[in-house]
Amino acid sequence: MFYWLLKYVIVGPALRAIFRPWVVGLENVPKDTAVILASNHLSFIDSIFLPLVVTRPVSFLAKSDYFTGPGFSGWMTKTFMRATGQLPIDRGGGPASEASLNTGLTVLARGEILGIYPEGTRSPDGKLYRGRTGVARMILEGRVRVVPVVMVGTQQIMPIGSKLPRIRRVGVVFGDVLDFSRFEGLEGDRFILRSITDEIVYALHGLGGQEYEDVYASTVKARRASVAR
Repeated sequence: MFYWLLKYVIVGPALRAIFRPWVVGLENVPKDTAVILASNHLSFIDSIFLPLVVTRPVSFLAKSDYFTGPGFSGWMTKTFMRATGQLPIDRGGGPASEASLNTGLTVLARGEILGIYPEGTRSPDGKLYRGRTGVARMILEGRVRVVPVVMVGTQQIMPIGSKLPRIRRVGVVFGDVLDFSRFEGLEGDRFILRSITDEIVYALHGLGGQEYEDVYASTVKARRASVAR
């Protein structure tokens, strides 16, 4: 109920009036079956505007830090994240990655929409980076199709490190549905997982025209952090 009030009565109308999002290809999102929306990731607000333009609820896997902040500000952030369908996950490897996979599969098993950022983290500079294969595992194990999505202009509205958004228009472009059912049963094959992930990222590149760099965004961030020290 809280989610519905935020999206359709309180926050949603206000955000639409202020940022006037434009949308292309929304008809590619299935109306009543489970699907993964695989999006590029330019800003924190991607997880706000993408669900805003989709008529069905969208659940995103969000880093657990957003749910554990101290004080009133932390409570507000946690409340907002939960109300807008964000699910806390630990981004560490090993058991944490497996738990994240199971969380996503639970959403898909309910016939719902799961939002995923294949790059694994926000782009540090607006480029498109190499995808993580977790998205491919979810596609095969969940036996669902995937719709590539490109967010346009969100990094200008709220760059990394900024606390308040600038008032500009937001764009959301949905690509054609990708079907990888031909690979069912091969979720344990790392070459298949890499092939699927690369095809998704290639589709994102074609939709948005971002410059692509074949390295993980997290690696770029780590390099920059080490130089800054």
